Amino acid sequence: MGDIIDIAIVGGGPAGLTAAIYGARARVKTVVFETGLPGGQIVSASWVENYPGFPDGISGQDLADLMYQQAENAGAEFRTISPVEAIRPEGNDYVLSVGGEEIKARVVVLATGAIPKKLGIPGESDFAGRGVSWCATCDGPLYRDKVVAVVGGGDSATQEAVYLAKIAREVHLIHRRNELRATECLQEQCLFHPQIVLHLSHIAEEILGDGGKLTGLKLRSKTDGSETVLALDGVFEFVGIDAQSGLVADLCELDELGFVKVDPNGLTSRAGLYAAGDVSNYKLKQVVTACARGAFAVYDAVHYLETMVAGTA
Repeated sequence: MGDIIDIAIVGGGPAGLTAAIYGARARVKTVVFETGLPGGQIVSASWVENYPGFPDGISGQDLADLMYQQAENAGAEFRTISPVEAIRPEGNDYVLSVGGEEIKARVVVLATGAIPKKLGIPGESDFAGRGVSWCATCDGPLYRDKVVAVVGGGDSATQEAVYLAKIAREVHLIHRRNELRATECLQEQCLFHPQIVLHLSHIAEEILGDGGKLTGLKLRSKTDGSETVLALDGVFEFVGIDAQSGLVADLCELDELGFVKVDPNGLTSRAGLYAAGDVSNYKLKQVVTACARGAFAVYDAVHYLETMVAGTA
């Protein structure tokens, strides 16, 4: 199995990268397992306006790059070849299955994040990647001077609607409730934007197309049940996230939505197993809170490691 890792961090988003910084600075062997781009979901954010230290905002990609550089400079190791396929306990330690290899760690910090939910409506799978998108930064430039819809009413939906309004000719923002759920300043940006049209109390029912090309979105009013069809070139969905907690589903407690239950320090129901960032069950899921949770988890994990060493002395 080779040398044992002190802290294995599974996932390289803001929570995982911050955990790596704190682990490396504590001079414990810290390894991050991440097969995608460092930064996780933040990489796809067009602009981050509420992360401290950047009064004019910063792109998600640039913020992720800075976090990665800082973790690497601190001495954290990154393994990006194969994903972690399984985690199992072995005594007080854990064994990670990675690309046919078994790697032992004293502590595991799960920072696998969450992925966007799908609407589950007719036409969605038919046009996924061909008109239906979950990443405005990735696909927005394809819709210059075109008409698009954003489905959702939270921070992500409103923020991406404002971003798309810089590119598209018109943006329709659709939300099933009678008011948006986003932060007030984001709501205001949408409400007073000349290129954003709000459709509150409306449900997206079907994505329409013709000959392999997306052409529109059928809506149903929750107020009177009437149906309308918006002529569109693209649909962007931001209706929530699903926790990527499968690796620990049999090891610790999850809540009813599949998020990992943790205490204030990020500790799960099993000793030595922590969770941080969007995969864990706290309400405010922002970059700054993910970073804080990563710091809490490793701070507690280092003390746990010290206790283990003292107990064997």
